[in-house]
This record gives sequence, structure tokens and C-alpha cells, in this order.
Amino acid sequence: MSNPEIEDIPIRDDMIRLGQLLKLASLVEDGVEAAELIRNGLVKVNGEIEDRRGRQLHHGDTVTVNGKTVRIRTSPGA
Repeated sequence: MSNPEIEDIPIRDDMIRLGQLLKLASLVEDGVEAAELIRNGLVKVNGEIEDRRGRQLHHGDTVTVNGKTVRIRTSPGA
């Protein structure tokens, strides 16, 4: 059962770094904004505040910023 408030973000590989995901999902405009949000404790990964921009995210992980939540989706076989 999927939550309609969570947007799935497809990625090509089996992993993406948090800073890259924030840009891919249009949650931030650039890396500077991503770093600032993370530094200020405004980014949650799987419901917990994350302070590492390089955090590796995998299929099924969720990221929440400013009340918007996205979920990582990988292609089968990735």
C-alpha cells in the first residue's frame, strides 16, 4: 500500500547520496542550499534527522524536507 503523500523518485543505480537526491527531487535548488538545510537539522532520512550530506540512500529510504517526503525507487536489477 503506497502513501499518496510520498512521491517516488526513481534512480538508475542502487544508491544515491543525500545531497544528490535533494537536487534530483527538486527539494533544493543547489548543493549550497542542500548543505545548509542538512547543517540546520531540517532534513530527515527514514524519520530521523540526518547531518551527513554524503549519506547513502537505497531503495525504499524516505527523505523529508519542509513537510515534503520522497521515497527512493530503484529499477529492478539495479
